[in-house]
Amino acid sequence: MGPLTILGGGVEEQGLEGFADKRTKPHQEHSAIWTRREGHIQDRLIPAEFMRQNRFIAMTFLSAGAAVLLTIALASLRAQGPNGGRTAEAFFAALDTDKDGTLTKPEMESGFQSWFTAWDKAHSGSLAQPEILAGISTLLPAPPPVKPGQANTFNPAGNSTPVPVAQAAVDAMMAALPTTPGQKPMHERRVLVMAHTGAGGFVHASIPLAAKAVEALGNQGGLWTTTVSYDAADINTENLKKYDAIFLDSTTACFLDDPDPSVTAARRAAFLDFVRGGKGIAGIHAATDSYHTDCLASEAAAKNGTPGLNLGALVLASRFVSAADKDNDGTVSQQEWAALADDWFQKLDTGNTGKVARADFVAHFNSLLPPPDMHRLNLESKPVQQWPEFNKLIGGYFKFHWPDPQVIEVKIDDPNSPLTAMFHGQEFEIHDETYTFVQESFSRKNVHVLTSIDYDKMSAEDKAKESHPRTDGDYALSYIRSEGKGRVFYEGHGHSDRVYAMTPMLEHLRAGIQYALGDLKADDSPSVK
Repeated sequence: MGPLTILGGGVEEQGLEGFADKRTKPHQEHSAIWTRREGHIQDRLIPAEFMRQNRFIAMTFLSAGAAVLLTIALASLRAQGPNGGRTAEAFFAALDTDKDGTLTKPEMESGFQSWFTAWDKAHSGSLAQPEILAGISTLLPAPPPVKPGQANTFNPAGNSTPVPVAQAAVDAMMAALPTTPGQKPMHERRVLVMAHTGAGGFVHASIPLAAKAVEALGNQGGLWTTTVSYDAADINTENLKKYDAIFLDSTTACFLDDPDPSVTAARRAAFLDFVRGGKGIAGIHAATDSYHTDCLASEAAAKNGTPGLNLGALVLASRFVSAADKDNDGTVSQQEWAALADDWFQKLDTGNTGKVARADFVAHFNSLLPPPDMHRLNLESKPVQQWPEFNKLIGGYFKFHWPDPQVIEVKIDDPNSPLTAMFHGQEFEIHDETYTFVQESFSRKNVHVLTSIDYDKMSAEDKAKESHPRTDGDYALSYIRSEGKGRVFYEGHGHSDRVYAMTPMLEHLRAGIQYALGDLKADDSPSVK
């Protein structure tokens, strides 16, 4: 049998459905099929070739880099949807100088010329991306303020309160729970789910669903009991005496830190003592997106009210350069800028009426520019390791991700491990947001790899989405390692709710937690000696 595809629910990523005309038609054509089949394929292994022939493999036209999730920025740029025209409306308002609700070609040309003059502050006769970014930022409406604990945001305050979870996602997870029994525990076990994210970290919407999955897996067969906490203060020596393992539920940023450095030091020490003393850590997805950025600076910026990077403007600026820079010199000349204005009007005035209505401009705004060029975005920055001991313990730290629902071919690196038994030694495909690690942060000399990306089978187009890819082509997805007398398990997928509606992935997660607890024995020696 050929490669397998693990699929759950539908493939939509909120905010992407109107991003490009190329994406819209396939999505519309098959949305009804996804809806009908959702309940039938959520826990099954389906041959990949079948999925390709039936065009179920989702199409992806963008990627993200460094420590930002550009899906959110792209959502703010889309021209379709209930609130999706804010960016297009802002550009139309700036160009429609006579405020009659239509654009003429002279208005388009005059508007672009006035932008060029205003943004070329150095009077160099050309615009670089930073100048276009600064100019666009003055046109776009201010993003709505982020609420404390709000999901799908880089939250200045992190999240210290439970995030709502859709009941349909919980129902799908419960329906996909394994029917096979887990390993019998040696004695009563308790797991603490740490669902808190640090200041400025991305708050994943899947955090509460992952917590419920851990709880449900433990309840099934009495394997462990679960306590869910959104309070970093629960990581203290006395409280941790109650538990056998900590589950890091997509923790991001400096999730244990406190404004008082002595409190931070005490929490970190309690965490390390807990695992090194013989207990366990299990982490999922964004557990590796922690302690590799300048969290102290992020916390100070949030406290002082310093505005963050306008991701929407950044993405849009890169698209402007990609569209206008015909000689590929990295800048846009006045002639190239004027040509872009003419190109816009020609695309919009399909009826050759000499005018473009507001509704037409908004509806077709995204089709005027190419998708983001990740190399132009240049978002990768030098890591700032706030806690190197944690980075080594968790096995690596985040560099880039292919966005959900990128298809990834997963290979089984250790088919003899009890933690991969549910995959029956066969490669499979999965659709999710997939992380890569900074090269020097991950090594097989530090972890025992269970599964990884079959990078040789990835298309050149998908490989090219990542700037500065690993020179060794080694992209681990799940692994285990010993830490002192204790144990660590990590699984990189788990961004999308659909992952928690896949029985094999739930079995893999259960096995990883039982390994961390000490109930499931497995070879955790480094893959490379």
